[in-house]
Amino acid sequence: MFDYTAPPNLLQNRIILVTGAGRGIGAAAAKAYAAHGATVLLLGKTEENLNRIYDQIEAAGYPQPAVIPFDLETARPEQYIELADTLGKNFGRLDGLLHNASILGPRTALEQVSGESFMQVMQINVNAMFMLTSNLLPLLKQSTDASVIFTSSSVGRKGRAYWGPYAVSKFATEGLMQTLADEVENVSSIRANSINPGATRTQMRAQAYPGEDPDSKPCPADIMPVYLYLMGSDSTGVTGQALNAQ
Repeated sequence: MFDYTAPPNLLQNRIILVTGAGRGIGAAAAKAYAAHGATVLLLGKTEENLNRIYDQIEAAGYPQPAVIPFDLETARPEQYIELADTLGKNFGRLDGLLHNASILGPRTALEQVSGESFMQVMQINVNAMFMLTSNLLPLLKQSTDASVIFTSSSVGRKGRAYWGPYAVSKFATEGLMQTLADEVENVSSIRANSINPGATRTQMRAQAYPGEDPDSKPCPADIMPVYLYLMGSDSTGVTGQALNAQ
């Protein structure tokens, strides 16, 4: 596991947006960020799931989060502009952005992947990530120490048979991270890095490996050290890096 112990006030007064915050790694990250002092903006498709995480954060006595229902598959370009405008009016800046939301798509040979399936994975895993990043950059530039974290995968660093659209989308994720890191280095306070979570006890993992014993893998809360490290000031100056949670 990534070796890092976060100080209790690591993210004090920071405003951090987490996509896919309603369950799995996104929910664990949202709660970890809130536990270390951040105001967390919970973005996801299913409002019921977001409200559950909201209630858990509030019950723990952490800073009050915000719920942002937003469908990354169907959102139009103008909705991203509206989202950025709303966040700007309500919060004034962003200190962190965790791109966590993604879908697995079909696990099959490329020649058997339908165009519809491929485009759905690209829409959620790549296009939406770009649209959020580009529209939220002005708010990130208002921070004195902003971090953008992209969620990658081992199959986004070395292609693997039958991982099809998902692997391609994660290669694109690494490319977007590297491009952004290179563009903003030395001209803003923004840094950009990627995390490969590794095999983790999530619904996506169960979908990819239905025969696997889920208890044999760490739960999302166990892999949070690297997520905290990259989001806090201890990683200031670290950018363009591809890190592993395990």
